[in-house]
Parts: sequence; C-alpha cells; structure tokens
Amino acid sequence: MDFITNKQKGNSGLGMAIAYFSTNGYTVSIPLNDTQDYDLIVEKESILQTVQVKSTGCIGKGGNYQVALKSCGGTKGTTYKTIIETNIDLLFVLNANKEMYLIPKSRINNMSTLSLGDKYKEFKINL
Repeated sequence: MDFITNKQKGNSGLGMAIAYFSTNGYTVSIPLNDTQDYDLIVEKESILQTVQVKSTGCIGKGGNYQVALKSCGGTKGTTYKTIIETNIDLLFVLNANKEMYLIPKSRINNMSTLSLGDKYKEFKINL
C-alpha cells in the first residue's frame, strides 16, 4: 500500500479500523469533530472503548515499521501531546503492508514512537 499523502494515510487507517471493528461485531461510532483524543468509539457487549487510529509507512533502523505516538503542531513542530497523555483505551495501527495492530493504551510505555516488532506481535490482528 502506497501512502502518497498524509491525508490518504489517515483515511486508509480509519477505513481499515472501521472495517475491522464492524466485521468483528462491534458497533462503531464516529465523532462529529476532531478535537477529542480518539478517532472512533466502539461498543461490544455493552462495553464502550475509545480508539485512536494511526497509520505508518515508516521503517526504522531495526527493519520494523514505526508509528509516531506524539502530535505536533505550530510553526516549530512542537509536541503538544503523546498517546500516553490522551484519554483513549485502544490504539489501532495500520502499516503500509496492510498489517494491523490493536494495542491497549495500558501496554504502551513509549512517548514518541513505537516499533512494531516482536514486543507487539501479540497485538497483530486480521480482518
């Protein structure tokens, strides 16, 4: 999968997350705006969870895909929050090989990037 633009990368991740949750029996809700920490709310068996969706085409030094966990903005690219500082339950990640991961926020300790290597293979999912 080629992510030509960041917008395409984001749309691909969101679309795959919706497909994953929908085909696995979840009710999926999409927020009306994008000022909250999460991209989706999913519900299954009366349990609501918030999900942040990330996509990556970046391969790190170890040969694994890496996903950025921080949000930056402004003219200087200053970090204004990281995943572990957000109010989410789950992180859904899509990489350029169409591999998907569903990682509980409680299992994330890194502040800036996450390498999708052996440490996270238990969270790899399929449609």
